[in-house]
Amino acid sequence: MTLVTTNDPPVVLLVEDELLVRMTAADELEEAGFQVLEAANADVALKVLEARSDEVLVLFTDVHMPGSMDGMELAEQVHARWPHVQILISLGYARPEPHEIPDDGRFLPKPYHAATLVRHIHELVGAEE
Repeated sequence: MTLVTTNDPPVVLLVEDELLVRMTAADELEEAGFQVLEAANADVALKVLEARSDEVLVLFTDVHMPGSMDGMELAEQVHARWPHVQILISLGYARPEPHEIPDDGRFLPKPYHAATLVRHIHELVGAEE
């Protein structure tokens, strides 16, 4: 298993079905110094994690998207299978209850500002801004 060294940029797996939202978030995270892996739904995200789980430090996922599961179920599976992956969940019209988010996970309401997204990811990976 190859682990990320301190010189490598932190890797964020971004799961968002809306292409423009995903592209914008990926650009903002990359400009902030993160490496971004993108997935359009939970099924693709799980395949990415199965191949690269040793690299991914943060899962940033939308809740509502097509596929076999939503972002909440994805977050639960990721937390159970890869507990080292920090979780940030985003949703536009409601706020999940604290018990619905896996341990140590966070919630970011939509619409969000790029600076707020970057701050949350920095805090999750323990990086300094």
